[in-house]
Order: sequence, then structure tokens, then C-alpha cells
Amino acid sequence: MTLKPLKIDVVSDVVCPWCYIGKKRIEDALKLVPDVPVELQFRPFFLNPWVPREGISREEYLTAKFGSVEAYKGIAGRVVEAAKGEGLSYRPDLVQRQPNTIDSHRLIHWAEAIGKAPQMKQRLMELYFRDGGDLTDVDVLVKAAADVGLDADDVRRRLATDEDVDLIAGQAQEASSKGISGVPTFVFAQKYAVSGAQAPEQLARAIRQVSAEINAEAAE
Repeated sequence: MTLKPLKIDVVSDVVCPWCYIGKKRIEDALKLVPDVPVELQFRPFFLNPWVPREGISREEYLTAKFGSVEAYKGIAGRVVEAAKGEGLSYRPDLVQRQPNTIDSHRLIHWAEAIGKAPQMKQRLMELYFRDGGDLTDVDVLVKAAADVGLDADDVRRRLATDEDVDLIAGQAQEASSKGISGVPTFVFAQKYAVSGAQAPEQLARAIRQVSAEINAEAAE
């Protein structure tokens, strides 16, 4: 019999370092269960909904969130090491600007239409964490979109409008209203939520269990 695909919603934000790590871990988990059909979807979350659309300086952000730039250094060190363990590069020293991420989430949503949401999300995260890119800069966003195969002129035009702003805000609000407060959160079959950047082996186990359950239900 053909297995029913397991839907996994990855609720995360592009400026959340554990989401950067979590994306790699869920992708590694999928490699451990190649026989299980999975539909992965990326869902928006606003880690810092208070950051204005134009963004703020990184210094202002770290002071508001952690008390001081210094206070973040200890936390950052642990995350940098965790990222390195996954073969990812996080350079907090390069990040100059803290963006509001609604435009990044719009790009991921638009990339989904051509089956490139994972690549779009990866590109934005690499720009931010690895390269210190400014995700409030339209030119940076347009180039990132073009890099994954979206039409640059089309994206520039759409970014200048409010297209899908309400949709993204609504989806992020829905995640919060369902009790998701920490990201990444992986929602399996819209029933079970696993919070945090869990190890690939744990995620793979969860994928197997939930897939078996939904297919047993379908067979009844």
C-alpha cells in the first residue's frame, strides 16, 4: 500500500539561531527515514514582533532583549558552537542590523509557489547568520530571491506593496494562539508539536511514530 504523506509544519523565524540549527536537523532527520513520505512546510513566526518594519541597530536590539551587548556574548558563544557542530556558520560579530522579518517570510511564501521555500529560507538565514546581511534592505532581499529562482523585478514590485502582509501576520498569530511561544517548533500531522532544535535521531523517531499512526488510522 502507498503510505499517506506525513505533513510537518516547521514554525520558525529567519533570525532565530536555533531555527537555523533546527532546519538542518529536520533535514538530517528526513535522510534517516527515506522510506517515509513527508511534506515539509515552513510557517512564519515573529521572534521579535516589537521590532519595527525598518529594523533597528543590533546594539539597540541586544540591549533591549538581553540588557547589554556584553550579556549576549556568553549566550552567543554556545549557539555558535552548536551551529558549528551542524556544519553551519554563525557570525554574531558581523550582524549590524536587527530586521523585522515579515518581508523575509513573504519571500519564503512566494518561493513556496515554485517549490523553493526551503532554499529561500536557507538563503535568508545564511545571509543573516553567516554573512551579517541586512534583511531590511530591499536590494539584499531581491538578490536573495533571485538566487533561488524568483524573478527579481517581480519580487521588487511585490515587496513595495502590502501583498500577503496580512496573510503572514495571520499565520504567525495563529501559531501564537495555538500556544507556540518558542521556536523552532515542529508540528506533526497538525496534532503533535515538538519544540526546540531536537537531535535528528529524535525527530526521525517522531516521524516514524506519527507516520505509522496516521497510516494505521487511514487503513481502518
